[in-house]
Amino acid sequence: MSTNPFAPSTSKPGHGTILLALLPPNTPVLQTLSYQYPLKLIAPAAIPLPGSSYTSMSPPLTATIPPPLIYTIFLLTYGGGLVAGDSINLTGHLAASTRLILLTQGSTKIFKSPPPPTPSAHLTLSQPPGLITSQHLHLTISDNAALCYLPDPVQPFAASRFTQTQIFTLSGSGNGNLCVLDWVCEGRSARGERWAMEQYVSRNEVWLSSPEADNGRKKGRLLLRDSIILDSEDGQGDVGRMGIRDHMDGLGVFGTLILRGTLFDALGQYFIDEFRLLPRIGGAKWDASTEGPKVDDVKKKRRRRQKQEAEDGLVWTAAAVRGCVVVKFGAGEVEGARRWIGAMLRSEGSVERLFGERALLCLR
Repeated sequence: MSTNPFAPSTSKPGHGTILLALLPPNTPVLQTLSYQYPLKLIAPAAIPLPGSSYTSMSPPLTATIPPPLIYTIFLLTYGGGLVAGDSINLTGHLAASTRLILLTQGSTKIFKSPPPPTPSAHLTLSQPPGLITSQHLHLTISDNAALCYLPDPVQPFAASRFTQTQIFTLSGSGNGNLCVLDWVCEGRSARGERWAMEQYVSRNEVWLSSPEADNGRKKGRLLLRDSIILDSEDGQGDVGRMGIRDHMDGLGVFGTLILRGTLFDALGQYFIDEFRLLPRIGGAKWDASTEGPKVDDVKKKRRRRQKQEAEDGLVWTAAAVRGCVVVKFGAGEVEGARRWIGAMLRSEGSVERLFGERALLCLR
């Protein structure tokens, strides 16, 4: 008979939970923050909502009402990366009218996967793949809640295998807000790694759930599914077969920005408008020497940014899809992409105005 007075642990390796609740009348609180190795979550002190300080003039006293708070959580891994076979599973829920910033403290490194054992000569089965590192994120965003997820890029090392699924569910009336950045770089370029991973798969989904029930189960509607699949195809040495590097057209980083919700409508429209104003073949050039005295400051900033884009080898596009704005971009190096996405977000201003400067920490 066991004499252990403590209940057995129900936590699982790599699992984590984030629950952001709202206490009456209007106080966000981080109700649950749990994690298990190799996942680590750090939550610094919450910051006030920008411009939210106000007072109540109810006589006979003047009571200062605590401003709404924005919580920040850093997603970390022990040792700075994930080794072959590691599996991360993070779930969370944002209560109505709460706001959460998700960040990292550096690129998420994916270490190499050891080669699979060579099958015996008498076996006819194909050789199994190496160990796969995986990460699964599922966050539910209630009405008027907002998620700002602007991490550092994923950095898969040579011979690594990584698969990632990120699911964002807008519950209730679907009035939740999303700003999600997902990007990947070529690896350790200083060591000559250029898209030398074996496999990289990332899928982002945005779902709209309905309060209506069907046999006790909630209905859901898929609004957006965006995937990137990079596979070496095990044919780098075969004549006529191309590896991942050959398909990337000189890009050192590739990423996707997903925007959804009324809080990010202006930001999404900004990307759409700026994309329409990109120089086209046969159009006017954007060299600074052509600027006349009547060119306003907005146009000057745009031309400087477009010139920097050309120097960084940056290409991008933007489109509206089922209420979301999806921005795709690529650049020769990580710093060029970081400089561009940071400049775009700061120029429009919604992220800093809604979440404060901390939200752009990974884009400095």
